[in-house]
Amino acid sequence: ASQTEKRTPLNPSRPATSLPPSRRAAMAISRLRIPPLPLLVVVLLRAFASLPIQAAARGGLGPSPGIAVEKHVAFSRGLLQDMPEITDEMVRGYMSNSELENAIQDFGRRCANVSRIYSIGKSVNGSPLWAIEISDKPGLKEAEPAFKFIGNVHGDEPVGREVLMQLAYWLCDNYLKDPLATLIVENTHLHILPSMNPDGFALRRRGNANNVDLNRDFPDQFFPNNDDIKQRQPETRAIMNWIKQEHFTASASLHGGALVANYPWDGSRDTRKQYYGCPDDKAFRYMASMYSQSHYNMSLSKEFEGGITNGALWYPIYGGMQDWNYIHGGCFELTLEISDVKWPKASELLVIWKQNKMSMLNLVASLVKTGVHGRIFAADTGRPIPGSLMVKGIDSKINASGTFGDYHRIIAPGQSYEVVASMEGFKPKRTRVMLGREAMNLDFILDPDGALKGTKPLRNDCGCSCNDDGASNKPFLLREAYLWLYLLALFSLLALYLLFRRRMASRLAAHRHPPPKRTVAV
Repeated sequence: ASQTEKRTPLNPSRPATSLPPSRRAAMAISRLRIPPLPLLVVVLLRAFASLPIQAAARGGLGPSPGIAVEKHVAFSRGLLQDMPEITDEMVRGYMSNSELENAIQDFGRRCANVSRIYSIGKSVNGSPLWAIEISDKPGLKEAEPAFKFIGNVHGDEPVGREVLMQLAYWLCDNYLKDPLATLIVENTHLHILPSMNPDGFALRRRGNANNVDLNRDFPDQFFPNNDDIKQRQPETRAIMNWIKQEHFTASASLHGGALVANYPWDGSRDTRKQYYGCPDDKAFRYMASMYSQSHYNMSLSKEFEGGITNGALWYPIYGGMQDWNYIHGGCFELTLEISDVKWPKASELLVIWKQNKMSMLNLVASLVKTGVHGRIFAADTGRPIPGSLMVKGIDSKINASGTFGDYHRIIAPGQSYEVVASMEGFKPKRTRVMLGREAMNLDFILDPDGALKGTKPLRNDCGCSCNDDGASNKPFLLREAYLWLYLLALFSLLALYLLFRRRMASRLAAHRHPPPKRTVAV
């Protein structure tokens, strides 16, 4: 005997779990809403636009989620927010901009044998940014370390411009008379920029003529708030171009309002107030401690242990000059707060100079007295090459100059280091040194790499960490790689999407038009 299986009518009051499995699947599929194709494409394209861009600065992957970034005003140091009125009485006794310019030109004439006067650019209002180079061979390239002092970064902190002119005159007057002055003049190239912000000084305010804080205007490794070149201030651009023209080993900017030697990093990735050290933290602590301990009373600070501080631990800032110098110039920069009062009485300026004198001299002289120095040569030609130098265990490198292949590596004394010299087209060489309290000379002769024989070495005389060996193109190559991978993923997803819709449509059609009833024998 046989009987025919009958289809069970759908009863709304009947529980869905009692339906046959095939029917439940059909109901689920019918409720499934598949997004339209254009919407899917838009979502994928938006996701591509949010891909991380490889930053030129170390560790720069853009702002953290949920953190708003505004140009120039974001992340300003709360400690310096109060801006009391600057009165005529406070300014009395300080050099005006015209008086400072005359003093610089007079210095150039008086000390022409050991100096050169030049301008690195102009301010918003057109004031020249005058600089002084002090050396026994000013204006000439030599295989010697270069140091720069920058004063008056903030218009309302004028002590630095006065102290730096005192430093220049002291070196000129004591050359060939004082051993320290002679050491500096004959073995370094010292560059002094008394005022980075003449407009702010004239207007008696912190920012420049556009009311922008210049120490928040540099490209930052953590946040892209200053990446728009068009918005960058002319004073900032002048400093950045200066770094490209001169192969600076170290630097310091002079500020007022505290008494401490500040070192990188100045900020942290999550913006928290915390100790956030850079790869060369030991070297920076050594430099800051040298300044503090040579000072009249900075090291006796009750607020800062030893008179030094990590910037992010004190109070984080972003877009600062100090970190930018280290990342993009291989230049070890300190931020020196040299006066508790921003506008001390003019009669106290000479005392402040004397209190900072040995600190400033010892800091510059340390470029000669400590660290590892040498030159990098090509074995096949015997000529100097602009190779790079790294220390094992320290994630940073400096570049030798393109003219003489000379390098000057600041590292904390008293321990052993493995030093590695390298250059594209050459085999790297490494050696271990025990660095004592005195400087060490170490030359490298690199053998050509047979696999890259015939490759013309690329020259780089700016000392930037982002050297000319193709590293500057990596962000663009990385972005192109992201593009091809993303397009491949996009087409794969589209193919899967179309296949999925086709199968779903087939299954829906099968359930809407079931096959003829089958006879089941029992």
